[in-house]
Amino acid sequence: MGTIPNCSVINPIFRFNLLPSSRSTTNKIRTLDRPNLKNNCFSCRRKSNWDRRIDRFKCFGVNGNDEEENKPNSRAATTEESSERRNDDDLKSEQTPASISSRPAGISPEGPSYKSFQVDSFKLIELLGPEKVDPSDVKLIKEKLFGYSTFWVTSEEPFGDLSEGVLFIGNLRGKKEAVFSKLQRQLGEIAGNKYNLFMVEEPNSDGPDPRGGPRVSFGLLRKEVSEPGPTTLWQYVIALLLFVFTIGSCVELGIASQLNRLPPEVVKYFTDPDASEPPDMQLLFPFVESSLPLAYGVLGVQLFHEVGHFLAAFPKKVKLSIPYFIPNITLGSFGAITQFKSILPDRRTKVDISTAGPLAGAALSFSMFFVGLLLSSNPDATGDLVQVPSMLFQGSLLLGLISRATLGYTAMHAATVSIHPLVIAGWCGLTTSAFNMLPVGCLDGGRAIQGAFGKNALIGFGLTTYSLLGLGVLGGPLSLPWGLYVLICQRTPEKPCLNDVSEVGTWRRTALVVAVFLVVLILLPLWDELAEELGIGLVTTF
Repeated sequence: MGTIPNCSVINPIFRFNLLPSSRSTTNKIRTLDRPNLKNNCFSCRRKSNWDRRIDRFKCFGVNGNDEEENKPNSRAATTEESSERRNDDDLKSEQTPASISSRPAGISPEGPSYKSFQVDSFKLIELLGPEKVDPSDVKLIKEKLFGYSTFWVTSEEPFGDLSEGVLFIGNLRGKKEAVFSKLQRQLGEIAGNKYNLFMVEEPNSDGPDPRGGPRVSFGLLRKEVSEPGPTTLWQYVIALLLFVFTIGSCVELGIASQLNRLPPEVVKYFTDPDASEPPDMQLLFPFVESSLPLAYGVLGVQLFHEVGHFLAAFPKKVKLSIPYFIPNITLGSFGAITQFKSILPDRRTKVDISTAGPLAGAALSFSMFFVGLLLSSNPDATGDLVQVPSMLFQGSLLLGLISRATLGYTAMHAATVSIHPLVIAGWCGLTTSAFNMLPVGCLDGGRAIQGAFGKNALIGFGLTTYSLLGLGVLGGPLSLPWGLYVLICQRTPEKPCLNDVSEVGTWRRTALVVAVFLVVLILLPLWDELAEELGIGLVTTF
């Protein structure tokens, strides 16, 4: 979500086998450091002559000096020695396996050539990687920003995903929030609008801060590295296409809700697993108009969800990206991916913005669900009702119990149940909101847990959630596709806030725990014994 993707930097270690036919490889090695290798020995880095009459390169200055190289007799003797040594090498190469290449005695695989290539590789990585903090700015900031009255620096460590920043470790000399506010203001006076300062928990600290809470450190990153980039044209195009597909999936859900009215050949194609020949899709056109109310309801819940995010972000001056809706034929939509396009000021803001969307969507969904149940029991609304299998109400423990209490034992114990389309729209909206509030990755629930309890708590919640989804305990048949969606698109935790230390308060934590508990009740299916006792979806005796 607006974060820099992690990458692993591998230290490249290459060993070159200078075979007689590998002239292209030799040219590549020469181009690594042309000014140094033009007149210098490849092994000893001294000016020397090369014997170009042989296939292997041989240095005449490995065991000698420049004065001996200028003597003809010494050159001739060295040539004879090199020829004898070459013959010995050829004899040894015939005795060694083919996978082991013979190498001239004067060139070592761990010599200066290897070290030079390693240095060049690190330079290439630094060139392609993010821009690091200027060392001169680090010295200036350390001298003028920190001090006895704010934060006394004792050491420095790399900071950031690719170690592109600096983490100042030391001792805090005041209240965290007051010191951080003062340092942020002074940083702008010293370095201008060039860097962002983060207050984070000190890694590997020995204990808590004497003033209360964890020990803190201050990280420094360049703005262009730490702040999310703007939305590109292609991202707008992708978001538009996904929105169009989501509209189609919502209409498809509205058509599927009229299963008892559809032509038999269409019903057979969608319900019979052995059916292979698709029917004429033009038979579905008359049902598109009647499916629109349900489609509007499902799509309205998703839009209301995103409006909740934007309304919570606006007072905090936090920018959000355009939502990327995820279509789904079972629920109409899996929700949307909305990225943070600015750095969050503190953890309270992260919790408030993250929970505002699911709370708004759940409020609208529950209103539709409850009103739909009331209309389903109203005899005057019989013409607007649709028939659905009663087994569907076993998909949620909480929603199934509410439906059973509203519609009664007789209605819920039949093979099919007549309900208003608002019940389906509310059910789908509540299920989608519950999925998005799962405490894992950078879902809304994962962001909220990370902001309220920290990143370590998110790891524990995430492993538990993945386990429950993998076992099918949460979400029923939708657990596997939702788990794959999270692993592919939403598994990375959110980036830290500027103030990633200050607590969010007890009431926010309590409300979040209650919300997670309700999420579990919504996604937990009814087990057979309870469904039999309540008479939901099981046709036995009347």
